[in-house]
Amino acid sequence: MILTLMNMMNTMMTMNKKIPMRKCVITQERLPKKELIRVVRTPENVVEIDLSGRKNGRGAYLSKQKEVILLAQKKKTLSKVLEVEIPDEIYEELLNIA
Repeated sequence: MILTLMNMMNTMMTMNKKIPMRKCVITQERLPKKELIRVVRTPENVVEIDLSGRKNGRGAYLSKQKEVILLAQKKKTLSKVLEVEIPDEIYEELLNIA
């Protein structure tokens, strides 16, 4: 009984925690969630930057590279993915974060 308990504790200690992976809508790269910026269209159709990753609504992930953000703005990819017009202020905020 004690041996089984010790084996269970060792197994639990050596288990690696899973890292949530998300895909950048521009580069299509799968990256850890913490390396991406989430942009959300709320149920009220307001576009916001979600740094916590928990806001309610439709989300899209972008890499934190300035080139990627500029490409998203040029190609209007976020507008297509979120199905709403993205204000320039959002892109300015994203560039400040990157």
